[in-house]
Amino acid sequence: MKKYFQFEELGTNYRREFLGGLTTFLAMAYILVVNPMTLTLQTVPDFPDSLRMDYGAVFVATALSAAVGSIIMGLVAKYPLSLAPGLGLNAFFAYTVVLVNGSPWQHALAAVFISGVFFLLLTLTGLREKLINAIPIELKLAVGAGIGIFIAFIGLQNAGIIVNNDATLVGLGDFTNGNTLLAIFGLIVTVILMVKGIKGGVFYGMVITTIVGMVFQLIEVPTQVVDKVPSLEPTFGALFSSFGDSSFYTTTMLGVILTFLFVDFFDNAGTLVAVANQAGFVKDNKLPRAGKALISDSIATIAGSIFGTSTVTSFVESSAGVAAGARTGFASLVTAALFILSIFFYPLLSVITPPVTAPALIIVGVLMVSSLGKIDWSKFEIAVPSFFTMIAMPLTYSIATGIAVGFIFYPITMIVKGRTKEIHPIMYFFFVIFVLYFIFL
Repeated sequence: MKKYFQFEELGTNYRREFLGGLTTFLAMAYILVVNPMTLTLQTVPDFPDSLRMDYGAVFVATALSAAVGSIIMGLVAKYPLSLAPGLGLNAFFAYTVVLVNGSPWQHALAAVFISGVFFLLLTLTGLREKLINAIPIELKLAVGAGIGIFIAFIGLQNAGIIVNNDATLVGLGDFTNGNTLLAIFGLIVTVILMVKGIKGGVFYGMVITTIVGMVFQLIEVPTQVVDKVPSLEPTFGALFSSFGDSSFYTTTMLGVILTFLFVDFFDNAGTLVAVANQAGFVKDNKLPRAGKALISDSIATIAGSIFGTSTVTSFVESSAGVAAGARTGFASLVTAALFILSIFFYPLLSVITPPVTAPALIIVGVLMVSSLGKIDWSKFEIAVPSFFTMIAMPLTYSIATGIAVGFIFYPITMIVKGRTKEIHPIMYFFFVIFVLYFIFL
């Protein structure tokens, strides 16, 4: 096992990989609650129950799809990167496709399935890998930093430190709130551990925060450890009924499929590049085994749609595991195993609250922004697209949109500067695609 995952070459061991995988799971575990709530439209009280997805089935589908994706990522690509149904795309699935468009959830799953099959074909031909490797190093670094700021912003929101403000969009939260104080405590503890150079400091910070939260009754102590596993039958294979339904074949559904394709490609590519940069895998602007890494999300998306969930993609929270020491695919296998176990130990997940995970996300943001130092800010033609890529992610709450903005400006500034020979032809293709994206999607 050590030889297969190259432990000695990467300077790691079982302890670091296990802690990294566990930290990634704890940072991602919220998806086991958020995804079923989103896909079943729990926040829409007037929606007919007969048209809702089954909550228990979606919960199991979420765990299984995350496990499948993470196992393939770990064994084939050997990256410490885990996958699960992506936020944003699950909201698009539920609130746009099902609620607004009025499409049956079976049709939405079929659209996810088709996008997954198409992505798998693109990956097997090597096209997806070529597209990612064509992106200039400066934009790759900007993507990593932008995702770091974005994930830190999410952490600050989850902590209640940054809240909505009608006058200024955002403002400081209520520092007398118990959960906010718990998150701040967790952040201080984690910072101290990281400054001290303690391996796994992010994970230990989460553990200490959880214990303190239970002591001060801000986190409920679980009263049950194991619960009955919900049935997957209500959603398993339900998508295939759509192919025999003539109402599925519409221009609206074509737009849905294209949206799943577009957002998943660039969200996944951005996360893959960012985490790989953080772990030190990117060499000469090339990402080793990129094709194998991209296969995992394609297969996981196909499997997830069959199980009964929305698009599965790489999770930026994996960077928390990298920060805890993970460097190989063994960490992804640990995360996958924990997702499978979570199906049986669901009650224990109640202790993983936003104040517990928020400090980890903020610290990860600090680590990922370090890539900004490698960008040549003295070159304005590079500084502009890099800055827009970075800043647009948190401001638009979308990784894909941040990439789109930066990739539009890159060929413009480079052409004006007279550096056209340095622009990869694929970047012109991206320019056209992103302009069309903003016009039509």
